[in-house]
Amino acid sequence: MYGLHPIPYTLHPAFTEMYSTQASFAINIALFGVGRWGVHLLRNFLAHPQALVVAVVDSRADQLETISQKFQFDPHVRLMTDWQAAMELVDVEAVAIATPATTHYPLIKQALQKRRHVLAEKPLTLETKACWELCQLAEQQQRQLVIDHTYLFHPAVQRGMAVIQQGSLGDLRYGYATRTHLGPVRQDVDALWDLAIHDIAIFNYWLREEPEQVQAQGTGWLQTQTAASSNFPGGLSDLVWLKLIYPSGFQAFIHLCWSNPDKQRRLSLVGNQGTLVFDELRPDAMLTIQHGRLESIGGKFIPTDVKQEVLGLEGREPLGQVCDHFLTCVRANRSSQVSSGWVGAGLVKILSALSDSLNRGGPTVTIRHC
Repeated sequence: MYGLHPIPYTLHPAFTEMYSTQASFAINIALFGVGRWGVHLLRNFLAHPQALVVAVVDSRADQLETISQKFQFDPHVRLMTDWQAAMELVDVEAVAIATPATTHYPLIKQALQKRRHVLAEKPLTLETKACWELCQLAEQQQRQLVIDHTYLFHPAVQRGMAVIQQGSLGDLRYGYATRTHLGPVRQDVDALWDLAIHDIAIFNYWLREEPEQVQAQGTGWLQTQTAASSNFPGGLSDLVWLKLIYPSGFQAFIHLCWSNPDKQRRLSLVGNQGTLVFDELRPDAMLTIQHGRLESIGGKFIPTDVKQEVLGLEGREPLGQVCDHFLTCVRANRSSQVSSGWVGAGLVKILSALSDSLNRGGPTVTIRHC
């Protein structure tokens, strides 16, 4: 049984040769938080040849015991319940943070102050000002801050970008997305903060621009006054409708709900020559182009060249690509070109504007980007 507090950094002789060989090129990582998502991060880092997990941190001793039995850690892995003590470990080069969003700011700040590279679960924080501060601190410390916007590393999103750049859809007109399911229900953020960031990140990435105006309306049934806070004065919304208006004139509409058994994970980009559809729940046709256009014939608009094209995708796990990308950024000490802290901060700024609109009943809010 492994201890739940710091232990001396020594190895059983049987592991000395293996560890010294791996440590010669691996990056020592401490993982904070092994809940639903943190366990997947742990699995990927344990399997990565350029990562060496040296500590796993969670306030729940029983959860640490559970994962120690599941993963059968090597003796050098320390299991800890005290995150501040974990930050003092001298052999840690990088940290991965998969704790509740409300805890991100102090954890990331201390990690950067200790000159550790950071991979943080989305959202970066719940406040734009705090995001800017952390991004600036990362630059001052010359350390990498990468945000786990997993969908930006999804093979379908990467292939979709190539389709758009090739002009296969013609002139882009609008987009729409639906993200619904029966749970999981968060208790620290609402459906907007939990779910919207995925689709907004994809739209921004595909369009190569950020919205300048937003609107949001929401309804809550499960956690209203009992979950009210300064960030969520009306409680936590279970259903949210969003509208994003981009500088180019492109508009995107997003439907979010974690209290709907009709599970959907679908995003579409519409052009005058066809529609690109990313449907995560269709493994046989996850990314398609619905070709077609309207041609004016005899004063009527007639559908023309209508067909479906299923696009092949590489069989890569997106989260595995996130972990690999983070390690690459750390080894080169080079800023991420896909999901840096600044990208995360921009998304938090958009979410904050959407929250402002939602809390005031749905007026249009203008975003001023730096």
